[in-house]
Amino acid sequence: MYTGTMSAQAVDLIVTGRWVVPVEPEGTVLEHHAVVVDSGRIAAVLPAAAALRNYTAREVVARDRHAIIPGLVNAHTHAAMSLMRGYADDLPLMQWLKDYIWPAERKWVSPDFVRDGTLLAAAEMLAGGTTCFGDMFYFPDDVARAAIAAGIRAVVGMIVIEFPSAYASDCDDYLRKGIDFHDRYRDHPLVRTALAPHAPYTVSDEALGRIVTYAAELNVPVHMHVHETEAEVRESVARIGARPLKRLERLGLLSPQLMAVHMTQLEQHEIAVLAAQGVHVLHCPESNMKLASGFCPVARLAAAGVNVALGTDGAASNNDLDMFGEMRSAALLAKAVAGDASAVPAAAALRMATLNGARALGLEDLLGSLLPGKAADVVAVDLGGIATQPIYNPISHLVYAAGRHQVTDVWVAGRHLLRGGELLTVDEIDLAQRASQWHDRLAAR
Repeated sequence: MYTGTMSAQAVDLIVTGRWVVPVEPEGTVLEHHAVVVDSGRIAAVLPAAAALRNYTAREVVARDRHAIIPGLVNAHTHAAMSLMRGYADDLPLMQWLKDYIWPAERKWVSPDFVRDGTLLAAAEMLAGGTTCFGDMFYFPDDVARAAIAAGIRAVVGMIVIEFPSAYASDCDDYLRKGIDFHDRYRDHPLVRTALAPHAPYTVSDEALGRIVTYAAELNVPVHMHVHETEAEVRESVARIGARPLKRLERLGLLSPQLMAVHMTQLEQHEIAVLAAQGVHVLHCPESNMKLASGFCPVARLAAAGVNVALGTDGAASNNDLDMFGEMRSAALLAKAVAGDASAVPAAAALRMATLNGARALGLEDLLGSLLPGKAADVVAVDLGGIATQPIYNPISHLVYAAGRHQVTDVWVAGRHLLRGGELLTVDEIDLAQRASQWHDRLAAR
């Protein structure tokens, strides 16, 4: 325990670092600073010497080679699909879905599958510096239970899809169960909810109209795959004479509540509509590349003022939940697509993985930056190794040189969940054994 002066204010925790990167203001790097935490919130960010002089902490964690950053926000994933990591690789999206993923889900998805898969994902994310994820999958109660057990934050989707599953029989059933789930978790400190219609091609106009009404009544986001592939757009034009975004606009879905995932097929006038309506875009560069779905025009979206956040997608199509890798891929891909080396600089990529994700999920006031009053979701990244030397700009290294293996500590609401690279809330041996058992079942296909 650190003992300060007689007039020092008592707090729970002080984390000191070689650098503190608060994300707000963008590009800011504070040398030899500290984050002061009390009652799960950030009490102050100030020079380390002043923090140790002005506060008495129950615990002081000194990370002298580290950058201290906000917890990363994985805005789009299907966490339970971690149990399908590598199950069906190197296939186009619709063949991957129709021939492998959907049949496997029909056969195997259950509450146990979802709990084990989500806990596996939560462990991977926490170990890599992710403290909050946005999810879309079946059995949301079990997603929430696994997230709570691990101590990670989650915005859990109330999925809606036209075909029956082990979870629900039809759209009415999906919506009813989703609303019940929302009511159970509306006040939980770690779990928020979002309506999650799967995609325009799997949800009817009638159901989407009801979702617009429920989103307004419950004040929750809408999380949806949109314009993921050229084929999706082409088939929509052939079927109804309009692109999916135009259909969603007619139905009243384009608003600041909509989190549109992927968006690889966008025309310039559509970007202007997204900006005018305040729609958030959840960009999943590695999944889009792996499935050859196309390229989200991130630089043009950002220039228009559209909030672009980052997600990994599920581990079945990525094949990891590594937000450091996603930042690097997003920055490099944006430059290649725009033909502009200045597109999406490192500080912007870090913001996409933190504050922009929090904003898209409706959590900007709570997460995404290290500001007094926000939740103490904090990550320490060791930049002292040979692979990140010399250090001219820590933000550049976080995006272009560092990796998730350099994360040593993670706190969520001031609770230490990863210490010295060791997970404190998850039994990794037991979890690996359960994952192996699921492998044996699915591999027998």
